[in-house]
Amino acid sequence: MLSPRSLARRVSGSRLSSFGLSSFRPSRSWLPAAWPLLAVLACAAYWLVMDAQLRHDRMLAERDAMREVRSYAEAYEQYLTRSLSQMEQVAVQLRHAWEQPGQLDLAALRRDGMFIDAAFVEVAIVDAAGRVVSSIPRRGRAVLEGDDPALRHHRQNNSSALLIGAVPGHAARVDNPGEGAQRQRQVRMTLRLESPDNEFAGMVSLVIGADYLTAFYNERVLGRHGLVALVADQGGVRLERQGGAGRGSLFSMPPPLAGGDGGALLAGAQFTDDAPRLLAWHRSAVYPVVAVAGKTTVEALASAAEGAAAVRRVWAVISAGMLFASLALAFATRRHLARRDAEEEVRLAYRTATENAKDGFYMAQAVRDTIGAVVDFVVVDCNERGASFYGVSRDDLVGRRISLIEREHGGPMLDAYHAAMHAGIHEDERQMPAGRRMQITWGRRRIVRVGNGLAITLQDISERKAYESELLYLANYDSLTGLPSRPWVSRFVPQAIGEAAQRDGTLALLLVDLDGFKHVNETHGHDAGDDLLKQAALRLGGLLRPQDIVARLGGDEFVVVISPGGADEELAAIGGRVAAALSRPYDLGTVRYAISASIGISCYPRDGEDAATLLKHGGIALAAAKREHGGRYRFFDPDLYIAATARAQLRHSLQGALAARQFELHYQPRVNLATGRLCSMEALLRWRHPELGMVPPAKFIPIAEECGLIGPIGQFVIEEACRQMALWRGAGLAVVPVSINVSAHQFGHGGVHAHLAMHLARHHLAGAMLEVEITESAMFAEGVDVQGELAALRGLGVRLHVDDFGTGYSSLAQLQRLNMDVLKIDRAFTSELTVSPEGRVLFQAIVSMAKALDMAVVAEGVETAGQLAELIALGCDEGQGYLFAAPLPARQAAGLLARPQLMSVLAGPEELAV
Repeated sequence: MLSPRSLARRVSGSRLSSFGLSSFRPSRSWLPAAWPLLAVLACAAYWLVMDAQLRHDRMLAERDAMREVRSYAEAYEQYLTRSLSQMEQVAVQLRHAWEQPGQLDLAALRRDGMFIDAAFVEVAIVDAAGRVVSSIPRRGRAVLEGDDPALRHHRQNNSSALLIGAVPGHAARVDNPGEGAQRQRQVRMTLRLESPDNEFAGMVSLVIGADYLTAFYNERVLGRHGLVALVADQGGVRLERQGGAGRGSLFSMPPPLAGGDGGALLAGAQFTDDAPRLLAWHRSAVYPVVAVAGKTTVEALASAAEGAAAVRRVWAVISAGMLFASLALAFATRRHLARRDAEEEVRLAYRTATENAKDGFYMAQAVRDTIGAVVDFVVVDCNERGASFYGVSRDDLVGRRISLIEREHGGPMLDAYHAAMHAGIHEDERQMPAGRRMQITWGRRRIVRVGNGLAITLQDISERKAYESELLYLANYDSLTGLPSRPWVSRFVPQAIGEAAQRDGTLALLLVDLDGFKHVNETHGHDAGDDLLKQAALRLGGLLRPQDIVARLGGDEFVVVISPGGADEELAAIGGRVAAALSRPYDLGTVRYAISASIGISCYPRDGEDAATLLKHGGIALAAAKREHGGRYRFFDPDLYIAATARAQLRHSLQGALAARQFELHYQPRVNLATGRLCSMEALLRWRHPELGMVPPAKFIPIAEECGLIGPIGQFVIEEACRQMALWRGAGLAVVPVSINVSAHQFGHGGVHAHLAMHLARHHLAGAMLEVEITESAMFAEGVDVQGELAALRGLGVRLHVDDFGTGYSSLAQLQRLNMDVLKIDRAFTSELTVSPEGRVLFQAIVSMAKALDMAVVAEGVETAGQLAELIALGCDEGQGYLFAAPLPARQAAGLLARPQLMSVLAGPEELAV
């Protein structure tokens, strides 16, 4: 019997023989000289490739730099166009002022804030004879030269366009390129003046400093020696600005700006400092000027040049190092050519198997029977890390047979080893047997055949598998409540539906949503909200049968899967129990908090035959339950789906209704019951849908509040009401105040008074011409500073109404604190006036209360003469209703303003002037 070490030596010898290394010794006398030769060839080849690459990089850098300069020229052109446009506006304003009766006083305009910018060197009005009528700074009665180019141009051309030209005596000079021309410091812009009979009457002259038009120069982009220039198509104008301290012109000859926009690399001879530049120009589409930008090639390509130099330096060092290393390698090669024994080859093979010390490495020799078949394997070597995986030392593991290790530690091993011997390689991941001495739970094996043996690598992947298992759990279960999550439900419900279909049974989904949960988070914090969700999950789990499933879909929404489903009565009982259990108070630390739950129920197969349909229909039923103020359950029925679909379509249409101008205001009059005259009108919003016709506000206002459109719609009402009152006033009608309705959502977003003040000012309306109506629920909405908004509105002079009084929960103290002006009694009380004595007594009590609070009283919903008589008898101030007029479009409402006497008081309520 061979010892493990003897067997290892024998395996090494056999491996060397199998590779043919013991007998094959080719002559390598040429190898030492090959290293320096290869190094020289490699360096030469790389220098050639590098030089070509650097030339290519310079070309790319030049292209990028030219693109940057062209972009800068384009930006400079936009800057010039804006600046010239501003100057043209000033000239047009002066021409307009000159055309008005009276004397144009430039000094007075300057005192009013005009021409105070340092850009204005001179502002002048010149008459047709060339005399300076007025100027800033004042220069007396100067007369322009007879051949003044601007005066000649405007006299000969009746164009109203702005003329850009040089200031006489300051035209660009480039006659002496060697010395460089002086830069122009000013430019003149003129605009033709005409007499009432369209004859030439002079011109407006603005002399602008060059710095104003060339201030766009940015040294960070164009460098210290770049330039920007403005070149006019006519008038001899060329304004320049350059980096550094130079004051003369950089151009030794006119720049080649022929054609449209462009760019070019100009040689140094084009410039006075002999520095070649990248020059780009961009022609203005509005004015006859060209914007020019330039950057020296030295600065434009500095980064590329530095990079190229750095590359050359680095490669020079690398080349020297390569040559030195090749010489050293040649010397070392000469010394080690003779060292080619079997021991080195064995160590090389072993290093191949043990290159990563974190993994376990093993060498196994095949054990064959008498006919040469492999029947087992024996471990001939391993590292300590590999032995530790099996809970033993290296000395204990080396020499053992794989069949014995398999029996001691469990798990298939021989099959994998045989597969590797047959295929040459085998890889797998396997879970280690539990309850054995194995120190890892998951391992990744790689078994490679080497001659008559195997090289095995075993990698510990226990942590990765544990992490994957945790990710799988998190993907399917809610980490807060421990309940299954939405992805798990999306897989489970189709399976449950399939099982129900196979047994011809039923299944029910209960979608549960906690009403008011958002308020818990906002008032008590997210920790309290999490605690509430965990308690709700426990309550749901305690209500159901073992086969039923509770899952959390997200947020405060849960789903309960009832399988089998049962009759509607049973599901209703379950829904009632769930609603009651979730409505009990929750202990959240130091407080007890009670919320309700809304439940939507859908059943298979009645309400849908797939998971998506059941969940959608359950959601529709849930939304219906929540619209009924929560705390209850609703079964899905097709009418709910139709209503939800119609509501969704209405929501979609509402998104574009404002932009499509589908909204309009109708106006219903309010009548002073003492005089019978029109005293005010209420603006009522109407939506004229192109397909559905007139949509009632009760249908679309709640949707607008849900999707956040109530703010823009409310702003439209304010703007439209102000605009319409201004139109009526312009038509000579006696305009009465108009009241608008403002919701709690609008107050919650704030800014109602600011928007209202803006439109009152825009249309020149007094604050008393607009009245604001808010409901009782809006007055006392939580989280809304209604009192502050009302105070701001009152500061504008706007009267404040309590709308639909009697339908909310206001108190006398609250009404007194808010200091409202008008109390509008809901139509429900008006309708009871002539029906029962109690209705009359209640109405009289409301009127007395309003009088005690110094509030005017308006009765809504006045529809009969009997109601009107009772209102007059009770001392009601105003009435509003179909008895006087229905809500009317603006055109018809104008007729009420034209004849405001709507009721004949002396004749009695039976005779109305409508």
